[in-house]
Amino acid sequence: MSDQLNATVVAEELQDMILHNEDVDRFLDELSVYSTRILGDTTEIHCGVTLKRHKRSVTVAHSDPIARQLDEIQHGFGEGPCLAAIATGTTTIVQDVRTDNRWPEYFGTVAKHGYYSMMGVPLMLQAGGGAALNFYAGQPGAFSGETARVAEGYGYQASRALQLALRVAERADTASHLKAALESRTTINLAVGIIMGQNRCSQEEAFNILRTASSSRNIKLRDVAAGLVANLGSTPSTHFDD
Repeated sequence: MSDQLNATVVAEELQDMILHNEDVDRFLDELSVYSTRILGDTTEIHCGVTLKRHKRSVTVAHSDPIARQLDEIQHGFGEGPCLAAIATGTTTIVQDVRTDNRWPEYFGTVAKHGYYSMMGVPLMLQAGGGAALNFYAGQPGAFSGETARVAEGYGYQASRALQLALRVAERADTASHLKAALESRTTINLAVGIIMGQNRCSQEEAFNILRTASSSRNIKLRDVAAGLVANLGSTPSTHFDD
């Protein structure tokens, strides 16, 4: 990330992750693993992705079980570099948990697991929540000033990619709901038509018959309609293009 060419390559690879994954969860899993490759050239690094909403933080992805375990310890104490990074919007580095006195109880527990240095890198999201990458290393002093500079540049790219992934997921979810609504409406309309033909009644009267059946049987309107259509061997279809 020391020059524009590397930043461009990273941005392209992050965009490819979004395009090749069906949902945000898979994207986040790949992001956590990719993040360790960005910073772990000479040192083994573990990475967790933390999301904080409504004062509650949770690990939403991790590069490996170790990262998940260390993240959960941090969430349990409610303090640490990752949570500090989200709260302040700045990168938070711990060179050695044995000599750093900011969160002594948390650091004492992490040291027992054999991990001594860590770094929280904030990811900028829309209002109402925050996120961060949390890096862990067994080696003390693994995250230097230069590493932090690289991580911050990478964090900017990762933030943009995460925002895009969330937006794509939101639109896909909206489209899915719209498609389901259209399919439900098509089934109901077909059932109303069947009732009109069977009872020689108006559309309003047919709909009321269907609604009454739904209420008396305590079954959703669309399910009553689907049952009626299925009994006549009809298969409803909608004109909805993905």
